[in-house]
Amino acid sequence: MRFTYNRFLILPLLPFLLSGCAKDYAEYIEKKARHDYRVEKDYHCAFLDCIELTMDIYTPNAGKKSYPVIIMFHGGAWMLNTNEIMDEPSAYLASQAEYVICNVNYRLLPQSNNTVKINEIIEDAFGAVLWVKHHIEEYQGDPEQIIVTGDSAGGHLASMILLGGDNLSSKNFQQGVLAFTPSWLPDGKTAEQIKAENGLEVQAGIINYGAVSVYNKVKNEAFEEQNLFWNQANTQARGFFGDSIDIGDHPEYYRAVSPVSIVPSSNEKPLPPLFLTVGSEDRLVTPEMVRSYQDTLIATGHSDAELWVHQGRPHAFLDSGSNFFLGTNFRKDAVPALNRMIHFLNNIFY
Repeated sequence: MRFTYNRFLILPLLPFLLSGCAKDYAEYIEKKARHDYRVEKDYHCAFLDCIELTMDIYTPNAGKKSYPVIIMFHGGAWMLNTNEIMDEPSAYLASQAEYVICNVNYRLLPQSNNTVKINEIIEDAFGAVLWVKHHIEEYQGDPEQIIVTGDSAGGHLASMILLGGDNLSSKNFQQGVLAFTPSWLPDGKTAEQIKAENGLEVQAGIINYGAVSVYNKVKNEAFEEQNLFWNQANTQARGFFGDSIDIGDHPEYYRAVSPVSIVPSSNEKPLPPLFLTVGSEDRLVTPEMVRSYQDTLIATGHSDAELWVHQGRPHAFLDSGSNFFLGTNFRKDAVPALNRMIHFLNNIFY
């Protein structure tokens, strides 16, 4: 029997839809591995507002001195999950392909007494890229061969790096300037210097069922639905920028954090090769939404944006473990997608 979604039913089930149920696929990954790998868990990158930002770093033991680097951001509607939801995809990529994997944690909206703003989450993603570029050689990563990827909310963050990584300023959203100050900066560097050096440039992007328009998400959802959504994170509903920045009065704030609204022309800013994925049965980020995003990229001159639709799969098909409500599991649903990603990347880097 085919699983169907109801717009109002899906929200109370979000904790289940956005996090895999417990099941360990480590034995499967080890059995299929082309080579082993080593991993450093919870490497400390920054400490912000009493929140420690960490990442797990996977280095393949494949006999090379240096590897391209995949920086990965997990999903969860900017409210839920940690990078643990991407443990198995990270291990699979590290054991099947020749890439260093950085599986990143970032702040979530309900943290710090429900005061984190979406621009701060984006700034965490920017800071993670800068940290990786300045430290990853210690883990045999090549800082000049960087790939950003993520799923759902993590796909949004990866898209913001690709499209908005040059929109930097020491004066950020808190001061009314619609630009970002990375959460981590190299010693002695300002956001303006990083911008001048094109310091957030990356060489490829993989966007998996990414949320590409925060503006449309907030504008098109009923108030009751938004409240239900926030309730799943056990916190009171509020604006993504706090209560003082309403979408009706300040639409420019929401467009500034919506990838589809900030796609530059290729003459203004060429983008690296992109691989977009979505499940054919996804009702949260639909295939039509992702095709529209691809159309926007191509219309602005970015023709190297490939789309792959994972047939028969719903949202969150990359998650670790299995999900009873979605009917997904890592081996059946994530592995075919990860193999397509490896193929895409190998054509670029090897």
